[in-house]
Amino acid sequence: MKLLVDTHTHTLSSGHAYSTVQELARGASDNGIEMFAVTDHGPVLEGASTLLHFWNLKVIPEEILGIRVLKGAEANITDYSGKCDIPDALLKRLDFAIASFHDIVIKPSTVEEHTGAMEAILANPFIDAVAHPGNPVFRVDIDRVVKAAAKYGKLIEINNSSSIVRHGSDVNCLEFARKCKQYGVRIACGSDAHISFDVGKLDRVEALLKEAGVPEELVLSSSAARFEEYLKERKARYSTTVQVTL
Repeated sequence: MKLLVDTHTHTLSSGHAYSTVQELARGASDNGIEMFAVTDHGPVLEGASTLLHFWNLKVIPEEILGIRVLKGAEANITDYSGKCDIPDALLKRLDFAIASFHDIVIKPSTVEEHTGAMEAILANPFIDAVAHPGNPVFRVDIDRVVKAAAKYGKLIEINNSSSIVRHGSDVNCLEFARKCKQYGVRIACGSDAHISFDVGKLDRVEALLKEAGVPEELVLSSSAARFEEYLKERKARYSTTVQVTL
């Protein structure tokens, strides 16, 4: 299975990444990627940009160098009720939004609290996927999280960088993939690139999906057309405008 859509990348605006949007597009082109999402960190993470960064993503073209560019965000889960640091009104304007735990934002707690927060964030109509959910620092009940994704029609991310930067993730990520197969939950694949050369580097994800026996139709990153269909579904998921004052 060839992966053609990278749903998790970072630019200079994340504060600890090293490439521009244009450079990410060049990296995507060089690595055979047809579509990628710019998912810079939300403002609570130290060094990240302000909310104005996300409000102004509209200036980015839909295509650069023939590569489809999705304007997105990686929101930080900020408490165990499932709140995050980007308001719904802004999330709604994006093409794609992921949410995740970072231990410099929120102190790790219990499996029950971690799981409850992921269930709550997946219930948010403007969040598309939980990112690097296999992180052993924030252990969860994998069965419950995947069932929540199934309930709300959301995605589970399998993250290519987890085995490197979140040691001990491999076993959990494999279990997430197997549960996605069991419950028919769709998967998004992210490099978590923090420099342009890594956009589309999804070799570990490909190997893990093969080991888990996940069918291609559940892997949205296997087809740009399949991912575009999900984006249409995202827009249809909500019909009311949320008013939030910055």
